[in-house]
Amino acid sequence: MHMPMRSTAERIRQTLYFELGGIGIVTPLYSGLTGASVSEGAVLMVAISIGCIIWSPLHNTVFDFLDLRLTGRVASDRPQVLRVVHAVSHEATACCVSLPLLVWLGGFSLWDAVFAEILLTLFYAAYAYVFHLVFDRLWPVVVIHKAEENEGTV
Repeated sequence: MHMPMRSTAERIRQTLYFELGGIGIVTPLYSGLTGASVSEGAVLMVAISIGCIIWSPLHNTVFDFLDLRLTGRVASDRPQVLRVVHAVSHEATACCVSLPLLVWLGGFSLWDAVFAEILLTLFYAAYAYVFHLVFDRLWPVVVIHKAEENEGTV
């Protein structure tokens, strides 16, 4: 049996859907909580999103690779407890991308940025859990068995 991981195209789709959904939800919440305009909130959230667009495929690929290597399981077959670990590890490491942007573009003091980062991390960890659960149900990883690969050849 060939144990595949997601293709590059699938990773791009996964990352873009995740980030667009996050921006769509977080921007109005951020604007409402901080009093910033929606456009100011959108600029900050898009900047954070771009950083995460670079980070997310790297994190997801490494996590999926380790899961596959250690358990022989593809991402779409991941048990719930490991989905929680995936979501938390993603958000915890994404802080390295977003915290400097909150200070620089958001105009936050370091401590306010840390507090905002905690709120964003809690939101995005829950969002990542739900998003990846739905994504994996809609687009599961296809496992091709050797016998199926050879059926088309003569």
